[in-house]
This record gives sequence, C-alpha cells and structure tokens, in this order.
Amino acid sequence: MRLTKDVILFTTREMPKWNPINVCSYHLQEAGATPVQELAFALATAIGVLDAVKASRQCADEEFGDVVGRISFFVNAGLRFVTEVCKVRTFTELWDEITRERYGVRDPKQRLFRYGVQVNSLGLTEQQPENNVTRILIEMLAVTLSKDARARAVQLPAWNEALGLPRPWDQQWSLRMQQILAYETDLLEYSDIFDGSPVIAAKVAELKAAAREELKHVEALGGTVAAVESGYLKQQLVESNSRRVEAIERGEQTVVGVNRFTETEPSPLAAAAGAVLTVAAEAEADQIARLNTWRAARDSHAVAAALDGLRKAAKSGANIMPASIACAKAGVTTGEWGAALRGAFGEYRAPTGVGTAMRNDAEGLDDIRAAVDRVSKKLGRRLKFLVGKPGLDGHSNGAEQIAARARDAGMDVVYDGIRLTAEAIAAAARENKVHVVGLSILSGSHLPLVHEVMARLHEHGVAQVPVVVGGIIPPQDARALKDAGVAEVYTPKNFELNRIMFDLVRIVEGAVDATK
Repeated sequence: MRLTKDVILFTTREMPKWNPINVCSYHLQEAGATPVQELAFALATAIGVLDAVKASRQCADEEFGDVVGRISFFVNAGLRFVTEVCKVRTFTELWDEITRERYGVRDPKQRLFRYGVQVNSLGLTEQQPENNVTRILIEMLAVTLSKDARARAVQLPAWNEALGLPRPWDQQWSLRMQQILAYETDLLEYSDIFDGSPVIAAKVAELKAAAREELKHVEALGGTVAAVESGYLKQQLVESNSRRVEAIERGEQTVVGVNRFTETEPSPLAAAAGAVLTVAAEAEADQIARLNTWRAARDSHAVAAALDGLRKAAKSGANIMPASIACAKAGVTTGEWGAALRGAFGEYRAPTGVGTAMRNDAEGLDDIRAAVDRVSKKLGRRLKFLVGKPGLDGHSNGAEQIAARARDAGMDVVYDGIRLTAEAIAAAARENKVHVVGLSILSGSHLPLVHEVMARLHEHGVAQVPVVVGGIIPPQDARALKDAGVAEVYTPKNFELNRIMFDLVRIVEGAVDATK
C-alpha cells in the first residue's frame, strides 16, 4: 500500500493522463470469485487504496478528484453472459456511488468506472479446445454490448492456452475477433441496448445489494488490508472455487466437452505439429548472458549510489518514485530494485486460504478417506503431502484446489503458497518428512523447474519421495517428465480431483512397498 500510494501521488502530479494502477478483479474470478465477490473485493481494494492516499495527507483536497479519476480497473468476464453484462453495469453504478458519497467527488468524469478486460481463462478447456473460441467470443460480448458500461480495452486469451503457450498465429486469431467486432459490425453505432430492460435492472439491483453487504462485512473486519491479512479474502475465494470444481465433477455445472457432450471428432488444430509454442532451451542462457553484459557495461558506482538512495527513501518514508527513477537511469535491474526493497521492508507471505481442518460439507469422499486411512496405518503416521509452486508463476488456484481436496480427503497437507524456490520446496519436504511432493506449474517452465526441484530433493537426501506434477504441460513434455522420474503428470483435462487423490495414495503405497 505504501508503494501504491507513492506511485499514485507521484504520477498524478508529474505524469498527465497516466493511470497509476489497475485495481484488478481479473485474478479474483480466476481464483474462483463469484460475481458478488468480484464486485465487492475489487471495490474494497480500491477503497483501501484511496483511503491510504487520503490518510497520507500528501494530497490536497482539491487534487483528490484527479486521483480518483486516474484509478482504472482490470475486470474478468465469465461465461454466464447476462450475469456478466449486469456485473459490469453494477460496477459502474457502485463506483459512481462510492466516489460521490464516500469521497465527495463532484466531477462526473472523475467518477467514471474505467476498465479493461481479459476474458476468463479459468474456463478454457484442454478437451475439445476449439470450443474455447466460442467461449472467448461470448465473454467479449458481455463487456462490449452495454455501451454505458463498455470496456475501454479488451485482451483475449488464445484458444489453445489450456494446451500450452499460444503461438503468434493463435494470438492473432484472438486479436481479429476484436477487430471484426469493432470494424465489421454495427455494435459501436448505437446507444445502450440494455437500457429499460426490467430483467437487466432486476439483476443489477440484486448484485448491488449483495455486493454492498459484502463490502460492509469487509469494512467491519477493518478494511481490505485487514481482510487480506486475516486470510478472510483468500479463504472465501478458495471455498468458492471448491464449490465450482465440485459442481463440475458432479455434473451439476455443464462444461461442454468435459463432463457432457464428450464425444468428438479428432481436432486438426490441436493434433497439428507445433500446436503450441515451444520456448528454446537457449532462451534462458541468452537472457542471462545479456543481463551479465548489461551489468558489466554500467557504472557500478552510480548503481550503488542509486540503490543506497532507494534504501534511504524506503526507510525514511519519502516518496519511492524519484529514487526508483534514479535507479532506472543508473541501470539498476528490476531484481536489484526488488531486493533493496525487501531488505528495507521484509518479504510478505500471504495467507494461502487453505486451512488445516477438513470440510464437514464435502461430499463423495468416504472411499478416498478410507484409502488414506489404510495407507496411513501402513506408514505408521498420517500420509503427508507437500504441494509446491516453484518459480514466478502466480496462478495458484489449481494448487489450492489440490491442497484443499487432499486435506478434505484426510491427508496432512503442507502448502506455503506461491513463488517458492526449488531449495525451499526440497527443504520443506525433508523437514516435514513428506510422503509425496506435488508441483504446480503454469508458467511454461515446467521442465527446468521440475528438474531443479528433483535435484534439490536428491541433495537433501529425500530423492526417494515420489513427485507428481500438474500444469499446462504438452504431451511431449509430460513424457519427458516421466522419463526423468516424475511419478505422474496432470493437465487441465484431469478435472476429477478424487481420481488424483486415489493416484496419490497408490503412488505413496507403491513407494512404501518398494522399500520393503
């Protein structure tokens, strides 16, 4: 919040027309948020930011409207089309209300809810991936059809992102969808086509009422920062996503090609050679070489002085932006900048949202719990499962759902959140005496990261612990991982989490029997 406040104050004064932050509700929906949670948690975040600017007393009252007018949002759009149309209309009305009543902003332009969108990636399927084109188009329409609540910018995922990294051609296909909508249709020629609809008005009113109630609850907890630190926000997202996953598993929520209408002709797109982008192994070495060349050519004394200035600004409470700009001009790297700030502020590990107690309302787990109990008796203690997310990948909902289901199945779960080093994962595996390690990687860097984790496990003397891997992993990479000793590989097509739990029990039992 300190850094965000500093960026807002500096850019509002020094950079005309610059939007200092996007308040991001996109990640909320990707982590399982309901429409009401996306509305309330995003607006609570924006309120927390603006309250921090107010509390700093570094912004004159007459300048505050300009601060509010610079805030933009980054929203998600899911497949429930009417609800999504109403959600963005609700966002516009609630933001106008909050900025007028809470902050006294009089200029209507400064109260506009200005937002960009990436449509939902959570719903993209590995099965029948061509269906994703239809999903993406419908989701784009939800945030463009309502003129009074239309997105300012739209970015679309590619049809094959559940298979691997999209190629430039795949990205172009998504870009062409936007261009056809903008330049070939008459969408932009009419006023809001939903004005006067009683159905839309009723749904907006329903969403507004529910979002206000959730906002009141967050406020009662002490605001958005307190709600994050207590784990409330993350826990709510994990639980919502658990309900979504369970509904798909039970067939209560239809996903075409996944749990219904699964018969299919072979896809000439997905089966084509090179259907996803493969990053050359030399890319990392090339980047490291260029970074070393950069460091060697810069003025090391200027770098040291700039970093010292950054540390002093962080510790003194001065605005961080001038010192950060000085660092950029001196050639300080992003990593060095971040390390200096970690040295000043420490490093925050957010709550994971995955508690230790089994859910009482979880259904259909009797058989897997019995299997866990049986193998735990064979082990002489409770089966222990470490879920690790190595690297910089921030997409945590898959790991959270695996950890939560394993907990509900009766396993003892170790899960410390995202962005862990291979060393930290291996050390945790040794210290916690785990029976199986699960790695979740959605960054495309699964091959080097898995190999590094397995090497560290060997160094820590726990190479015998089986490793399973989940993520966006093309078939050829899955084969390479298994050849390297990975026990099992899971991709988005493996949506039945109980089957994965049974696999974990089988793998652990096999490892135990192999040592006898």
